[in-house]
Amino acid sequence: MKYLLDTHSLIWFIEGDSRSGTSAKEAIENADNDIYLSIGSPWEISIKNSLGKLSIKRPYENIIEQIDRNEMEILPITFYHTVIINKLPFHHKDPFDRLIAAQAIAESLTVIGKDEGLDLYGVKRLW
Repeated sequence: MKYLLDTHSLIWFIEGDSRSGTSAKEAIENADNDIYLSIGSPWEISIKNSLGKLSIKRPYENIIEQIDRNEMEILPITFYHTVIINKLPFHHKDPFDRLIAAQAIAESLTVIGKDEGLDLYGVKRLW
């Protein structure tokens, strides 16, 4: 299977947070699955961490080591992703959530995340 991590899923997984769902953790750890991470997620973490709106256990610079260690593939933002964002209804006003939804739609990926709001876009979701 091919999965796209929502930002909170990445954080909770690499920090071993108990809020990470069992199904989510198993899917991420399954070597048969392809795990993608939107480049928007590190961007979101960086912004929120620098503003003091997000506290992470490790230095921000070390997150890439966890991404590499867990063989996650960074998914760039393409123009086609922005075309989809442009057409999405405003179920979410958060631009990062809208990006995750658009990338999942464009790339036919199942999102690993607890945000039920993504369901409104017709995105497949695992939690």
